[in-house]
Amino acid sequence: MPRRSPYEIRLSPEEAEELRRWAGSRTLPYRKVVRAKMILEASRGLSNDEIAARLDTRREVVSRWRKRFFLNRLAGLEAPVRRPRNHAC
Repeated sequence: MPRRSPYEIRLSPEEAEELRRWAGSRTLPYRKVVRAKMILEASRGLSNDEIAARLDTRREVVSRWRKRFFLNRLAGLEAPVRRPRNHAC
């Protein structure tokens, strides 16, 4: 039985418009385009498994971005700042 995400996505009209713009962009980074598509599909009530299958990615990836959007809205879809590795010389 498929799992149901506790993070139900409801978009404001402004968020939906911005995500549609991102999803249709040919100049934004591919990852940002895919994240926008994930959230748009989630807002239509699709499960993480269905979204993953449609976008040819893993359910865990969809789950991560759904949660980040739910908690931080559009800002949550920005790439996380990665700390540089500590290299011992």
